[in-house]
Amino acid sequence: MLPLIKTLSDGAHGTVRVIGNIAAWTGLALVLLVAFNVLSRYLFSFGSVALQEAEWHLMAVAALFGMSYGLNQGGEVRVDIAYARFPPRLQLAVDLIGNLLMAAVALIIAWLCIAYVSASYSINEGSPDPGGLGYRYLLKATMPVAFALLALQGLAMTGHSLLALLHPHPNKS
Repeated sequence: MLPLIKTLSDGAHGTVRVIGNIAAWTGLALVLLVAFNVLSRYLFSFGSVALQEAEWHLMAVAALFGMSYGLNQGGEVRVDIAYARFPPRLQLAVDLIGNLLMAAVALIIAWLCIAYVSASYSINEGSPDPGGLGYRYLLKATMPVAFALLALQGLAMTGHSLLALLHPHPNKS
C-alpha cells in the first residue's frame, strides 16, 4: 500500500510541476503582450480593447495555475510561530491535516465553479465592452481546472506527509 501511495503522490506532484511549467510561459506572453500594447499605443496610436482584455486573461490564468505550482515548488508563505517549535512528527501531522483540508476545500471550490462556468456558457458570455473578447466562459473554465489541480497538489502533499509519518527517516548528522 505504501509504494502505491508514494507512486501516486510522486505522479501527482510531477503532473502539477509540468502543468505549472507550461503555465509559467503565460508570464512571457503577458510581458510581450503588454509591451506590444504600450508600443503600439504610443508609437502608432493603435489600441485594442481585445488585446487589453487579453492581458487580464493571461494574468488570471497565471495566478490560478500559479497557486498549485507555488505549493509544488515550496513557495507558499507559512506563519509558523507555533509550528516551528513543534516536534517533527507533530509538524508532519499538522501538514497532513492541513494538506487534506486544503485539498477538500479546493475540490469544493472547483465543484462550485462549474455552475458559474455553465451559466456563462449558457448565455455565450462575452465582454461587455465593444471590441472586447468573446467566449468569456473559456476563461472562467480555467477556475475549476485550476482548483482541481490545487486539490491534486494537496493530495500529493498529503501522501508525502503520510509516508513521512509512517516511515520516519532518522536525522542524518
